[in-house]
Amino acid sequence: MSLQPTHDPVGAPACALVDVDAIAANVRALRDRSPGAALLAVVKADGYGHGLLPAARAAQAGGATWLGTAQQSEALALRDAGVTGRIFTWLHVPGTDFGAALQRDIDVSASGSWDLDAVAAAARTTGRTARVHLKVDSGLGRNGAFGSDFVDLVAQGRRLEGEGLVSVVGVWSHFAYADEPDHPTVRAQREVFEAAVRTVEAAGCALEVRHLANSAATLTNPAVHYDLVRPGIAVYGLSPVPRLGGPEAYGLVPAMTLRAHLALVKRVPAGQGVSYGHAYSTPADTVLALVPVGYADGIPRNATNVGPVSVDGRRNVVAGRVCMDQFVVDLGPDSQARAGDEVVLFGGDPSGPSAQDWAEATGTISYEIVTRIGPRVPRVLVGTAGREAGSTAGSTAGSTAPAPGVVAPGVVASGVVA
Repeated sequence: MSLQPTHDPVGAPACALVDVDAIAANVRALRDRSPGAALLAVVKADGYGHGLLPAARAAQAGGATWLGTAQQSEALALRDAGVTGRIFTWLHVPGTDFGAALQRDIDVSASGSWDLDAVAAAARTTGRTARVHLKVDSGLGRNGAFGSDFVDLVAQGRRLEGEGLVSVVGVWSHFAYADEPDHPTVRAQREVFEAAVRTVEAAGCALEVRHLANSAATLTNPAVHYDLVRPGIAVYGLSPVPRLGGPEAYGLVPAMTLRAHLALVKRVPAGQGVSYGHAYSTPADTVLALVPVGYADGIPRNATNVGPVSVDGRRNVVAGRVCMDQFVVDLGPDSQARAGDEVVLFGGDPSGPSAQDWAEATGTISYEIVTRIGPRVPRVLVGTAGREAGSTAGSTAGSTAPAPGVVAPGVVASGVVA
């Protein structure tokens, strides 16, 4: 899969190449590992930073029959952009306009009595029967109804079904340790989940889907695939279980390449302090290069002196502090780099730095590395998957129109249809 776009955004200091063909291929690989279940591609958080609509369309091109977003605003944006198929959204607060979801045939989650009541009220107002997935807290201790509260939630849902206001179509939950398949909580949560399913079925609800498996469980635990799997980070080609294997071990291809162009290259003497606080000093006469992205673009500030980059195919690390808009790399005394040369932060060449390398260098996870890439970094679509569905490029208000294939991030706020 080529990672060379037809056009780069003119004058952009950096861009994130998003290979939509890789997203589609990753979904196909995940489907191969869960042949008995439908697949819901999680496209929350602007498609994990890859772009909400391009990610959704590419996932569907790869065979995803469901899409999922945490926040309802993104689910509405998908439907309003013409995305078909089942869409599920799950993280709500009081005051959520559930009527907007019901009118767009979006499935919603209920974790407690307040949101189930609010969904029922929206059903009365809109005249639409709500498709509801009841969430059980099977041991994560986060969202979902816990213990006897879940039994009460089931009874409430069944009563509202009797009024024709809701249809309980799903039961679901989240793992706490899916990235450690042998952890004892995995079996314990499975048992709690299956007991919850039995409770719902005994109450008379006709379930369509039972879903528990995230990316890690989709790849490592077939026993919990049930009717539907919900991979997130694996859709974008990153391993949810890096201790067990990288993307290649599971047939996944990273979909994002983050690259920039050097803004300045200069020679400096030995002992020159570099960037704020002189957290790095040159050990010898050398060549410094300025990379025009910083923590305002999502580069972790704690990548100071550790963040990996590739210039001219050679691995380097950030020299000195990551600033708001830029950081410096010490290229060594023999470098022939020039302003404008490409620097790859992660992705692209498998021998270069990866999002996982950045995660390990900064003490986080690859999920955070890709989702934190900020709105100043345009996404450049590479490949064709899902783009035949009427996708167009656009730009945010007040900016110059990007080159073909360029999608400004923040599609929900800007109204860009990718």
